[in-house]
Amino acid sequence: MALRIALAQLNLLVGDIEGNAGRIISAAERARDEQQADLIVYPELTLTGYPPEDLLLRAELTMRVDAALDTLCRSISGITAVVGYPRQREDGLYNSAGVIRDGQVITEYDKSLLPNYSVFDEKRYFEAGDEPCVVDIDGLRIGITICEDIWYREPAAKAREAGAEILVNLNASPFHKGKSVEREELVTRRARETGLPVVYVNLVGGQDELVFDGGSFVANAEGAVVMRTAFFAEAQPVIEFDGLEPIPSEVIRHQSDEAEIYEALVHGTRDYVEKNGFRGALVGLSGGIDSALTLAIAVDALGADRVEAVLMPSRYTADMSNEDAVKEAENLGVGYRVIPIEPAFETFLEMLAPEFQNLPEDTTEENIQARCRGIVLMAISNKTGRMLLSTGNKSEMSVGYATLYGDMAGGFAPIKDVPKTLVYRLSEYRNRGGEVIPRRVIERPPSAELKADQKDSDSLPDYDVLDAILSRYIEQDQCVDRIIRDGYDPQIVRRVASMVDNNEYKRRQAPPGVRITRRAFGRDRRYPITSGF
Repeated sequence: MALRIALAQLNLLVGDIEGNAGRIISAAERARDEQQADLIVYPELTLTGYPPEDLLLRAELTMRVDAALDTLCRSISGITAVVGYPRQREDGLYNSAGVIRDGQVITEYDKSLLPNYSVFDEKRYFEAGDEPCVVDIDGLRIGITICEDIWYREPAAKAREAGAEILVNLNASPFHKGKSVEREELVTRRARETGLPVVYVNLVGGQDELVFDGGSFVANAEGAVVMRTAFFAEAQPVIEFDGLEPIPSEVIRHQSDEAEIYEALVHGTRDYVEKNGFRGALVGLSGGIDSALTLAIAVDALGADRVEAVLMPSRYTADMSNEDAVKEAENLGVGYRVIPIEPAFETFLEMLAPEFQNLPEDTTEENIQARCRGIVLMAISNKTGRMLLSTGNKSEMSVGYATLYGDMAGGFAPIKDVPKTLVYRLSEYRNRGGEVIPRRVIERPPSAELKADQKDSDSLPDYDVLDAILSRYIEQDQCVDRIIRDGYDPQIVRRVASMVDNNEYKRRQAPPGVRITRRAFGRDRRYPITSGF
């Protein structure tokens, strides 16, 4: 007995229930008419997009979901569809998957395991289901699970006990480095445990700081991956079953760490700018490596014609920085303008002279320069409708090596979760097909150029040391004593930890950025600003 299943790996817009319903119908029609599929499976919470967050608390959302379901039932025919949506019942709200056939929802499954860690807080919104769901599709019994359900034994085992012969799993599994391999190892283990093939359908697209990487796949009952679709792109492949055996199809290769991270940054930036209705992007280009990488990401995300660079030299800007910034823009085909900040800086110093009288120069003067640049960039952003991309990296954001309302200004921060050492690796990766980021930018010591002969190393430990400590302290939640026992200088470790803790207030005011590590600032690291810990 043959069964053809279409995997609808879609990029959906959170909250656009009617628009998402249209995408669902179009995918079903294609699967039926062009792909001759018997069944189409969509990602988790297809109708609302993921994560809908506190939209789930609004009563009108339930009414719009119900109306959209009616539309789907009227519009989808000649094929069975498994669609995700929030379902309001008398005892609460459920994260559900409905099976649509012959103009009606013939059965529903409620997600049984609700993740409440890291970036997930589903227990804030949903009640947990406790019953398996198995549905007959052309003589084969299909067990339905949703995302977290597949990470643990019990839901799959329950489906098997209820008679499932094939498992399908609807997902909204966000990206971080190594996540795709981790998913497959887990799902193939479930396949071997149950002796059931698994059809795993994942969401794709950027949603605020989260990026969903797709990479939907099918594993046979022995745990071998027999089909894998594209990463970071919409796709709708079909897997054909000969009885209970999925027929091997195209298996897209996993990418290198640098390749998948870079794709995540590009994908997240593109969707954030476009889904929020901006005309393009604006980047303050300094001649340093962070702004160079951000510019490259912006161009790869949006196209050179939708990106503008602004050079804002100060009295401390080296000639080589201006030269390299111009070369970066030219290499990428980006239009640029030069707006020196010296007149604005001088005016501010003159205005503040009575307040600063008899006080020594310090970081205040440096920050004024950064804020002059922030004003210029935000003004151009306002006038042109291009979103300002801030250029700070994770190392800087961790220790507060950034200026509020200055270089932190912007609507989105593409490399906010990228440690400085990874910035260098990604820059080398971007240059693999030809030099885009000038060699000198990669090799010269980094500097904010806000005072004479300034280098980052004047204020921070070497980035190799700093990033290693930050990884342990932030991403692994290791304590200071543990890090010191691993061989790091006690004075440096204590200083770094103090800088991280003391700068939470800055990070709360920073724009969102693409999450690429297991522990980014924002949704999955929530520390108090005011604390005596």
